[in-house]
Amino acid sequence: MASHFGVKVPNDLPNITDEIYPGSPGLVARETKGNLVLQAMTWGRPHRPKGMKETSKPIAVNNVADVDGYFWRKLAADPANRCLAPMTGFAEADGPKGARTRTWVTIDGREIADWGALCGPSDQWGNWYSGMMTNANDDMAWLHNRMPVFILPEERQRFLHGTMEDLLYFQNRVFPAGLLKFDRTPELWIKKRSKVVDELAPQKATAKA
Repeated sequence: MASHFGVKVPNDLPNITDEIYPGSPGLVARETKGNLVLQAMTWGRPHRPKGMKETSKPIAVNNVADVDGYFWRKLAADPANRCLAPMTGFAEADGPKGARTRTWVTIDGREIADWGALCGPSDQWGNWYSGMMTNANDDMAWLHNRMPVFILPEERQRFLHGTMEDLLYFQNRVFPAGLLKFDRTPELWIKKRSKVVDELAPQKATAKA
């Protein structure tokens, strides 16, 4: 991961599992004092919906459905709250209800892809990140109607420092056709995991920095 971004591995970086679930730690790259650095954050912004008890464990809002919506707009407008979440792939549920399995999605020709994300601090579980989503392209539509907002290496600076209009551009554009690869596995989809908003889980990433 460090070589992917051209940065050093932090000494305090914890071990990250190969598969990352909402509510668990994952790696992100963010700018600090003008330098891109790797940092571990919890996947999902903690949130207690109206009516939830203050003593209840918050849910992890792991995806940004509308970067210009009330829940995200103020945060997204500040470039300090943007980051890139590297992944080797992501999984979606495939098949009939009750017997759904995992299908892994990767980008052809790219060992690691950058997921455009927002991030910030929290009292509940420290720093967190949540990835931006966009409408599925024609290749993805058979599996899910949404997909991650992928940021190409030459677009990193625009994403990390651009305006809200730039973020909306990334969220609204259609990902090019012919670049996604699908691996339909027999592995069951349902596993014990945190309560989340949205179905995209898990994110797959190498544990090696």
